[in-house]
Amino acid sequence: MFDEENLKSLDEENLKSHIEKWKSILQLKDWNIKLELVTKEWRKTGDVKVDQADKVAIVLINNFNPKQTNIEAVIVHELIHIKLWGMDQMIENLFHCVYGEDENDIKYSFAYTQFMELLESTVQDLTKGYVELGACDKSLSYGRIQKQADDEWK
Repeated sequence: MFDEENLKSLDEENLKSHIEKWKSILQLKDWNIKLELVTKEWRKTGDVKVDQADKVAIVLINNFNPKQTNIEAVIVHELIHIKLWGMDQMIENLFHCVYGEDENDIKYSFAYTQFMELLESTVQDLTKGYVELGACDKSLSYGRIQKQADDEWK
């Protein structure tokens, strides 16, 4: 999925510079954010682990088999998750208060799925806007759906 030129751009220093740039833009300067490259098979291109109380986070980037081509956009996406983390956790806690802890409960499952889909689409829309305004690579990544389209023709 990646050509050799794209793989070269996944060097750690380049990714760290993107994190620093976007921390400033997204008003996350008071956070300590660490980059970790995933170097084995992984189903995601990026993810984030957050400790809001200590304002620390780890951004995970797939450096083995990324599903998307615009890695700067993936970083922006994960940093927006940090920005929205407090709201995300508050709503998840509300689900537990209203529906209990049983993730198999149909009401809980429905509400949680709807929330997660809305959260992801909102984060992705914000990512697209920020990327258009300030990213080095303004291209959209069609990684997941391109694979579906490619599989359709096989």
